[in-house]
Amino acid sequence: MALVTVRAAAERLGVGYSTVKLWIYEGKLRTTQTPGGHHRVSEAEIERLIARQSPATAPLTAGKPGSRHTGLIVALSGRNRLRGFVEEVRTDGLMGQVKLRIGDQHLTAVITRDAIAELKLRRGDDALAIIKSTEVMIARETPVAARPAPRRRGKR
Repeated sequence: MALVTVRAAAERLGVGYSTVKLWIYEGKLRTTQTPGGHHRVSEAEIERLIARQSPATAPLTAGKPGSRHTGLIVALSGRNRLRGFVEEVRTDGLMGQVKLRIGDQHLTAVITRDAIAELKLRRGDDALAIIKSTEVMIARETPVAARPAPRRRGKR
């Protein structure tokens, strides 16, 4: 898992540098120290804190200088929401591909180039993947042994 600086962690969490340092000293945030004594925060730890944020505390970071959160989604019919950050954005012609990192998983979405421009998606931005589907199917495959073709019976 990748390690990031305290300043980068603060930006991802939507709080100040001093707040993150305080959380480290209080033991609320687990870090790894470099040989020089600098703290590094794992992506998993950042995801843990983001997941623990309650909806009531989310608006507190909205609108603050330096915060990427510009608003609050009040209601949405999609129930499957995954919070992550943009790892890669590719565009070609009318379509684009956005790769989100959600914890230790990746999710790739193909959306229009206009949607990418409207959302102003850039690498490192926080984003939500909202999955709306009427059907989800899961299957497993096993190797099929060679079988003789079934014989057809003729009419008698």
